[in-house]
Amino acid sequence: MTASTALAPHYPVVVIGGGQAGLSTSHYLQQAGIAHVVLEKHRIGHAWRDQRWDSFCLVTPNWQCRLPDFPYSGPDPKGFMLRDEIVAYLEAFARKTRPPVIEGVTVQSVRRHADGALEVSTTLGTCLADHVVVATGGYDLPIVPACAHSLPPAITQLHSVDYRNPAQLPPGEVLVVGSGQSGVQIMEDLHLAGRKVHLAVGSAPRSPRVYRGRESTEWLHELGFYKLTVDRHPLGDEARHKTNHYMTGRDGGHEIDLRRFALEGVRLYGTLADINGTQVSFRPDLTRNLDEADEVYCNIRRDIDAYIARAGIDAPVEPPFQKAWQPDADPTLLDLQAAGITSIVWAIGFRPDYRWIDLPVFDGRGHPRFRRGVTAEPGLYFVGLPWLNTWGSGRFLGVADDARHLVEVIGERIAASADVPEPVAETA
Repeated sequence: MTASTALAPHYPVVVIGGGQAGLSTSHYLQQAGIAHVVLEKHRIGHAWRDQRWDSFCLVTPNWQCRLPDFPYSGPDPKGFMLRDEIVAYLEAFARKTRPPVIEGVTVQSVRRHADGALEVSTTLGTCLADHVVVATGGYDLPIVPACAHSLPPAITQLHSVDYRNPAQLPPGEVLVVGSGQSGVQIMEDLHLAGRKVHLAVGSAPRSPRVYRGRESTEWLHELGFYKLTVDRHPLGDEARHKTNHYMTGRDGGHEIDLRRFALEGVRLYGTLADINGTQVSFRPDLTRNLDEADEVYCNIRRDIDAYIARAGIDAPVEPPFQKAWQPDADPTLLDLQAAGITSIVWAIGFRPDYRWIDLPVFDGRGHPRFRRGVTAEPGLYFVGLPWLNTWGSGRFLGVADDARHLVEVIGERIAASADVPEPVAETA
């Protein structure tokens, strides 16, 4: 879906990224009559299509897929779209909105031009823009710890972004490092395929899937959790750096209790500490990490209980939470060779890579500073990031609100600049 094969010399707005955030922004720009172009490095929906494993599905139910003027309309609103269905949903949105997108073009730099506009350099040429919306997401550089370099060549290593299915890995046992959403879902994928799995458990929290007769996300939506803004969050901006709760939409959706997987043979360890050859060491924090994940799980249940009581809702009562399994001790050492482990899947996340943006809008960790996507640098905006404004910002549920807000800001600024009178030349 290519609008053109060449860049114009100037655009009122350049949108960088053709995922759900960039396409939503383009939709509102079109509604506002603001000329723009969308630059996509690969194809629309690239990350969903090419960077997800074969059994991948949404963690949030289909009814939360609410791109602007294009809500999910399929037969299973309480189901969870599979990878190819997500791609089809995005492509259908693009066919409806017909964004002015150029695919296969890489943005190499964004900097301030001498005349005050933003200069956007790409593999297709250079253009100027009054406004640039960065909609590339923050999942740029897969994180692999430095200690991984000491592993012997016989151990196969790959990041979650490159994992596709259990058959991709050589015979033998597998160590998955990381217990966020990707890590626990890949662990389950391997476990269901009959592979012997070891899991390094980090500090990610977990959530119930169904509680007191309803899907937990339905309760949380009614409670207003997805509209909680970052400036009202107890952690403030630090909320943007926290790991999402883990659960899964697989096979109709269910919660993931790592203790139950331990009972089924998955070996659990604490946070990875170091690697020396085939010797892997872990922090003695497995018990704590499991307990803290369960505490978040129980807090969500308590919030739902309190809401049901306040509202006088007739809902079935569930038994109190009980731990299905408890480690005898926190294991701190694993010999890969002795355990028969032949591969490691790194599932410890990504780092953003904004080195191509040559403007002073980043903190010491390389994350952009903004208020609801609007930076202090005139004309530069971000959209599609977790907690950009609310808990729903990084999801299909909340991206439309953020995109609409940015387009309103851009429209107001364009209107204000049009009202500024041209300077009158002095005469002798």
